[in-house]
Amino acid sequence: MHLACCQLNIAWEDKEGNCRRVEALLDAASLPAGTLVLLPEMFATGFTMAAENVAEPLEGPTAPFLSDLARRREIFVQAGVVIRDPLAPRPRNEALVFAPDGKLWARYAKLHLFSFADEPRHYAAGEAGTCFAWQETTVAPSICYDLRFPELFREATFRGAEILTVIACWPAPREEHWLALLRARAIENQCYVAAVNRCGQDPSGLTYSGRSQIVDPRGAILADAGQHEGVIQVAVDRAAQRAYRQEFPALQDRRL
Repeated sequence: MHLACCQLNIAWEDKEGNCRRVEALLDAASLPAGTLVLLPEMFATGFTMAAENVAEPLEGPTAPFLSDLARRREIFVQAGVVIRDPLAPRPRNEALVFAPDGKLWARYAKLHLFSFADEPRHYAAGEAGTCFAWQETTVAPSICYDLRFPELFREATFRGAEILTVIACWPAPREEHWLALLRARAIENQCYVAAVNRCGQDPSGLTYSGRSQIVDPRGAILADAGQHEGVIQVAVDRAAQRAYRQEFPALQDRRL
């Protein structure tokens, strides 16, 4: 069982260009079949507030690209896409998960919208967290700002999650928060945390330092992508994780 994070410098609102770049980065990585690969929040556009301009239905074009990517490479793919939902007042900032057969496996809409960047004016919030099955374990997806709200991750853990995933466009000025919170979510939930961030700069001049990471249930950093484009991957040891949870049963001591 392998987790992978594909960190890229997102070309602003250039869907075709970003899809090509993802292909190139994955071509350079040797990913076993069944790997769960993470792409950043809004990977095809960047963290834009032009929601109505970049939003699309599930029919495409970005979701079909992800479906085909998963099918051709025999992997699971989780990626951020702006989806136009006819039942929502505004587009949603979503994480879509596709399975190796190309089918939509899971879907999560960002629960906590980033008011500091005016995100709630342009996007509709999700309504609840979710989990999905991957291999023989359970994964809970989240998006960027969600990382600051530990109750979302704790709820997922008590629903059976052993892996917490975060897809993000997290800016460099708050890099230390990103790094601290990733380890905290892993330690307090005794979960693997796989978190992918973008790198580079957007048209506003805001920089993104990357630092995509995979953290083990004890809080040890297993892989760090640094500040440049690339793919990191780690093998998940479920047996060791479950043994650790029994050896140090902190989750069982929870009281509200």
